[in-house]
This record gives sequence, structure tokens and C-alpha cells, in this order.
Amino acid sequence: MFPRHSYVTLEAPDEREFATSDPRGFLARLPTGAILDEVQRTPDLLSYLQGIIDDDPTPGRWILSGSQNLSLLESVSQSLAGRTEVHHLLPLTYGETVRFSRPPASLDETLQTGGYPRIFDRELDPAAWLRSYVATYLERDVRSILNVGDLSTFQRFVELCAGRTAQLLNYSSLAGDCGVSQPTVKAWLSVLEASFIVFQLPAYHANLRKRLVKMPKLYFHDTGLACWLLGILQPEQLRSHPLRGQIFETWVVAETLKHRTNQGRTGGLWFYRDKNGAEVDLVIDGISGLTLVEAKSSSTASSSLFAGVRRVRRHLDRLSRPTDLAVAYGGDEYQQRTEGRLIPWRMLRALVSDVR
Repeated sequence: MFPRHSYVTLEAPDEREFATSDPRGFLARLPTGAILDEVQRTPDLLSYLQGIIDDDPTPGRWILSGSQNLSLLESVSQSLAGRTEVHHLLPLTYGETVRFSRPPASLDETLQTGGYPRIFDRELDPAAWLRSYVATYLERDVRSILNVGDLSTFQRFVELCAGRTAQLLNYSSLAGDCGVSQPTVKAWLSVLEASFIVFQLPAYHANLRKRLVKMPKLYFHDTGLACWLLGILQPEQLRSHPLRGQIFETWVVAETLKHRTNQGRTGGLWFYRDKNGAEVDLVIDGISGLTLVEAKSSSTASSSLFAGVRRVRRHLDRLSRPTDLAVAYGGDEYQQRTEGRLIPWRMLRALVSDVR
């Protein structure tokens, strides 16, 4: 995207030592700006960069990137407040993966492969790359953020989170199954969120006379990573896997979040569940009203797929806001029905582009 910029990675020990011991000299050799990758490795460098930017505030000269959101944003907010624009780069959407020469050919392959760019760029085996990624993430990034004494316990925690994707987040249950305290679970989960491994989807609340579930739901940003953590190493394993529905729901919610993030939009996504069992996987807030979305991995189009969203719409009718219904399903045919839209998984982008 910035072919004329010089590129320096501060992951390299010699560059990091130069930037740490002589920050003025390091920046002086980059008079027109540069891409500084893994910049969280040298947080003090940003204080020196502040003066250079103040002298020449031309935007776009300096591109700062890093793989640790928590450390990077802490450094930027302290030294470059008001001088930066922050962009979150999530894993690829399905629409981005099909630009590569060998995109996934089926839904199960899409779910199992995930959306990390290097897998597609180098045409790598997803399971092999994800194994190395998890090992590197645990050994390097986690230890640099948290003082985790037992990495095997932390990896067990990450695997347990994968088994709970698209489920209500229950700290007590996670702590009990992992053998750690609830404060530890919350601290570890904050690291997974800061590293863009997982995210929480809040429950929808409105002025309704209903006993609504208030706990958030937990989702992985990348279904390929969730599959690897669950031991799903081939697409064929998904066909009869008991968590296939949860993994597909994770993919639908994560794809929606990616599209909105890429558009520069935040918030406006929830799920709905009340104590009587009325539930919908995704509530999208748009200018013209709410869109209720149900994720169904079934490849067969049927009116019965709308049962859940129809029930929830009856509960939300009193809000006096227009409510559209949509079902994202594992089939291939788009259908506009009287009750709502049936959106095939390959066309999921239509779900977001239609919601202003």
C-alpha cells in the first residue's frame, strides 16, 4: 500500500538496538518517513518521533504497525495522542481470500482455513501454519504482556475458549475447567482480546419488559484458529463435528464484524436472548432500523430457518423501529422471501452492505 516508504522492522535485534541506544540517529536516516513494524518493541522511540511529527505534520509519512494491540496503543496514546489515526487489521474476509490464486472451494474448507493472509499468500497448509503461529504467540507475545508461569495451562485455557466460541461467556465455568481463579481468567481473556484472538459480543438491551440474558457471548476472530485448537485439521472433519453449527455462527458474526471494521464502523452489533428461550444470533443496528440475523449451517433453504428471528421480532415490535429478518445459511442460493432474506454464505457481504 505504501511502496515508496522505507520499511524497518524493530523485531530485528540490530535495528531494535539502534533505535533504543540512539533514537535520534535511527530516525535521522529516515528523513522522508518510513513504515516501522513491531514498533511496540521500542516504546521510547515514539517520544522522539513526536518532535519530528510536530515539525512536519504532513499525514501519512510514518506508518506504525505492530502485532500487540495492548502494548502498541499504550505507547501511541502516551507519546502521539492526537497525532495518529488507528486502523485495526483483522484476518481476511471471505471476499478478500477469493482474490488469491487458490481460495477455499467449499464452506467447510473456508471455516477450517480461516483468514490469516500468509496462508493464502504462500499457499501453506493451514494446520501447519496455525501450529507455528500458536507456538510463537504463546512463547513470545503472551510472555511479553503477561507473567504466565505455566504456558501449558494458558494453552489449555485458549483451547477451552475455542470450545466455547459462540457461547455465553461464563468466567466461573472457564476458571473451574482450567484450574485457575476468575481474576486470572479475566486477565488472560483481556490479552486474547488485545491480540485480536477473541472478541465479546454484548447482549442486546432495550426498554423491554423481558428478562434478558446479560452475559456477553465469546467469539474467535478466525475460525481457522478455532478449528486448529479444537483438533480439526481437515475440512472433512467438520461435516459431522458437533461444534460445526457454533463454528459457522462464529464465522458469520466475525465476517460481519470484519466488514464493519473495514468500513471504519464500531459497535452496533449484539445478540438477543431472553429467559424464555427466544434467541437470535446477531442484531445489527442500522440507520433505517434493526436487522435480526440467524446463522444456520444447513445447506437446504427452508422457511423453518426463520423460526427464531420471527419469534424475536415479535418481542421487539414494541420498540417502534423497523425490523428486517435475515438468515445466513450454508447453501448457495439467495432468496428474497416474504418474511425476510435467505443469504448464502458466499454472499454474506450483502448482509452488511444492505445495512446502512
